[in-house]
Amino acid sequence: MRTATYCQLALNMLVHSKIRSWLTIIGIVIGVAAVVGIISLGDAMTASVQDQLSTLDLAHITVSPGYSRAGSGGFGGGFGRGTTTTVTLTDKDISALRGIPQIKYMYGQISGKATVVFNAQNSSLSITGIDPQVWNNINTMTIDTGRFLQPSDNYVALIGNGVATGIYKKNIGVNQIIEVANKSVRVVGILTSQGGDADNNIYMPINTAVNLITDAKKNQYDSIQVEAQSSDVVNGTVTAITKKLMTERHDNKASDQDFTVSATASMASSVTSLMSSIKLFLGAIAGVSLLVGAVGIANTMFTSVLEKTKEIGTMKAIGSKNKDILMIFLINSAMVGFVGGLLGVILGSFLSLAFPMLGITSSSSITFSLQLMIEGIVLAVSVGVISGVVPAYRASKLKPVDALRYE
Repeated sequence: MRTATYCQLALNMLVHSKIRSWLTIIGIVIGVAAVVGIISLGDAMTASVQDQLSTLDLAHITVSPGYSRAGSGGFGGGFGRGTTTTVTLTDKDISALRGIPQIKYMYGQISGKATVVFNAQNSSLSITGIDPQVWNNINTMTIDTGRFLQPSDNYVALIGNGVATGIYKKNIGVNQIIEVANKSVRVVGILTSQGGDADNNIYMPINTAVNLITDAKKNQYDSIQVEAQSSDVVNGTVTAITKKLMTERHDNKASDQDFTVSATASMASSVTSLMSSIKLFLGAIAGVSLLVGAVGIANTMFTSVLEKTKEIGTMKAIGSKNKDILMIFLINSAMVGFVGGLLGVILGSFLSLAFPMLGITSSSSITFSLQLMIEGIVLAVSVGVISGVVPAYRASKLKPVDALRYE
């Protein structure tokens, strides 16, 4: 037989078993739609995370008081071994680190809450005290209006976009006065919106901030911010900092460690790895739906073989070969997979469009990959063919005499 004849006979089988075939196709549609939709969601989430990670300074390292078992790849300090709040970082620690050649910049930082009053309205806001001279060299934020802090500044502030426009009834502008802990502070700059808590932060010279933040003490820091020479030497820098501080602080063994060294690069790597695992897990769940569809195709094909036993006998009696019967049933199962895959890709694309509406991801991160659509259809056809191999083989091996006598 010619290939066109195979296709025509296979199509006739599909058309003349409408309800059963379409129920089987629906199973494939759901499976492929789930795979396409979830992979699109995973790609969108990964792209969104990568966009955020691309803005991070991968050469940045933070030293925090309190030991975290997360170590150099952790997300912060103060938990894990139960160190007390009396643990602090001081000028002695900064001096100890100055001899490490991999360190490019370094400064002590303090943070806390203070009551900020503007236009007779008050709010408790986060205050961060920094060393302007060093901070300006490693800061990745940008200015919306005004300027950055300068080393000679005193009782001035750089405020987040949210503080300027979202907290008080009246917007705060450059050169306007705000009252922080009952002290007058002039706003010299407003940062571009960063999103999240960063927009509600106020940055001040550390010599000013130490006088305004409750419990802050001179030459004691909530963290030490370090900038390595490059992202390539971050791991070595983390190791060098840990060894140096353990010696300086007389920590004789790992269990005595009372500080945490965390690197932005390690955190970014952990997040990327986590996103890959989530994407793989979601894909596996979607694959279960496709497996159910494959079982449905196999079941439909076995039923078709039984229903068409006499027809198979007739075809063999007039000269059809085993190969002809095998190809007809295989093409029939491939058609089921193709139709299900095509409809599944379309449904999966609509599901992808629905994710931003549900707030799962942003509309800008959703992309439609032609390669993913083609792969979805190829996957469905492959599932159809594989599921139909055994039924098709059984049909091809039927003996004409037995098939013609089948009731």
